Amino acid sequence: MRLLEKQKLRAIYGVGERQMRTYYDRASRHTAVTGEELIRQLETRLDTVVQRLGFALTQRQARQLVSHGHVRVNGRRVDVPSAQVKPEQTIELSDKARNFVYVREALELSPDPPPYLYRNKDQLEGTLSRYPTRDEIPLPVPIDERLIIEFYS
Repeated sequence: MRLLEKQKLRAIYGVGERQMRTYYDRASRHTAVTGEELIRQLETRLDTVVQRLGFALTQRQARQLVSHGHVRVNGRRVDVPSAQVKPEQTIELSDKARNFVYVREALELSPDPPPYLYRNKDQLEGTLSRYPTRDEIPLPVPIDERLIIEFYS
């Protein structure tokens, strides 16, 4: 059961085993609840924020958009999908990416972003206004982070 929960979370965010272990180690050093901190770190990855803002339909699309250099954070080009986004940082797409068919399609089909994100649809940019709380994170399947922590302990 513990392994299955961990694999579900890894699949949702598209991270490898070594990367997942690093996220757990970092979360366990924080004073906050380890499981919530783990999910918060995964949720504030650049590729996840790009997907939640509605610039991509899937995690893989968002990852490709970032790794090909089409995303700017506070005006600087960032091509590392695992880069952590901090509150008040602005995420925008490059001029070339604004015209991509799948970006336009994603903006039309994706739901409104969660409450901790602000999106300006006209200028194709968004801001992480604050760190998300556990109940605000829209996961496609229910995850019991307690089992994940038990797995790594």
